Amino acid sequence: MMNKLFLCGLICCLCVSPAAADFDPFSVYDAQAPEGCVDPDIGKSALGLSDLIQIGICNNPLLNKGYMAVKTAEAGYGSAQSEYLPSVSVSGSVSAAHQKWQDAGSDRTDPYAANVGLSWLLYDFGGRSARTDKMRAYLDAAQFSYKSLLSDTILEINQAYFNLLSAQEVLKSAQTSEESYQKAYEEARRRFDLGFASASDKLLARTSYEQSKLAVIRAKNAVKQNQGTLAVLLNLSPNTAFKLERPDRKKDIGKLETTMKVEEMMETALAQRSKMKKARSDLEAARQDVRQAQSGAIGSIKLTGATGYDNDMRASAYKVGSSVGIGVSVPLFTGFADTYNIAQARYQMQQAQYAVADTQDAIRNEVWTAYQNYQTAVAAHDVAKRVLDSAKENERVAFASYQVGKENILNLLTASSQFASARQELIVAYYSVLIGKATLYKAVGGF
Repeated sequence: MMNKLFLCGLICCLCVSPAAADFDPFSVYDAQAPEGCVDPDIGKSALGLSDLIQIGICNNPLLNKGYMAVKTAEAGYGSAQSEYLPSVSVSGSVSAAHQKWQDAGSDRTDPYAANVGLSWLLYDFGGRSARTDKMRAYLDAAQFSYKSLLSDTILEINQAYFNLLSAQEVLKSAQTSEESYQKAYEEARRRFDLGFASASDKLLARTSYEQSKLAVIRAKNAVKQNQGTLAVLLNLSPNTAFKLERPDRKKDIGKLETTMKVEEMMETALAQRSKMKKARSDLEAARQDVRQAQSGAIGSIKLTGATGYDNDMRASAYKVGSSVGIGVSVPLFTGFADTYNIAQARYQMQQAQYAVADTQDAIRNEVWTAYQNYQTAVAAHDVAKRVLDSAKENERVAFASYQVGKENILNLLTASSQFASARQELIVAYYSVLIGKATLYKAVGGF
């Protein structure tokens, strides 16, 4: 009998040990960790946007935290399903007792006992199913929350990628402007030495040249800042150097991969967005809370059973007993706790209903805003291209005219400044279209 008790105890220990953590009799563990990740050693070859997204998904601690929340919810759902099975407990005891009587001898007893108990919830007026459905809703909410976080992360990587490329091109533009201002300064100095220009012309050209150097310094800082932003999103050191692939400039960035109108986009977003699905899952969980609270005020019916073995080492006999029965539990008075519990659950359900409505409004507004921003970015990009062509020609004419003395230095510097601004505006406008398109796709539910 002692061996049997030891074996039972060992089985119980194994059931709660870490080795049993992946045991899944209810098949609730469906979520899989990301696979096929890109090696975060990114210094060897140029990376495209899809490569950066893979690194971000696999290497982002916030996403990993969200994934663990899904696994936690899966385990909670499995635990809720266990209520449909009986619970069995084993207990045992071994003791030694010694007694000595006055003016008499003494005796010693060494009793031991083992008992097995069973409890099985047969019916609780919907409470058990409500708890199971609630945990299922919590699992759905955790999954949708993870997908929403994943979508947010992808958009952030998109934005950081395009912002870094934009900053790098702005730096090249600033360096080109510096060369242009240097050329203007050298021409002004040459004309001053020949007596064809005033000292004021030379000083104005020099001032613009020095200011262009300052613009280069600021552009370099912007590159470093955007580089750090992208690296942190990928859980890498901020000083990580990136070799990035650049978008194909030949592609028409003004076209969307859909012909839907903005009203259709809003309805699609309400059907597809994980954020919306999470709000609905939270509402379902709140409904099941109401069911659970209502069933708790009614009662439950359980099947119980027990068997036991008792022996006294001193005696020649042992005792074996068993019992089986059905128990009914009905709460007659709980100090009005049940009443308040039901009311609390209903109020929480109403909160969840309002949260669904608020999420709907927020998603519609997000799609509308993203669509308008994208359309504005496309229009601004078209105008920026025409402005650049005009500014480029104006700068060429102004420099040629200044060389032959038909223009003063102020006109040349103004033309150079306009050309530099137009070049930078076109760069920013181009990447604003790409960021706007990514933002719109995410708002509709494309990520």
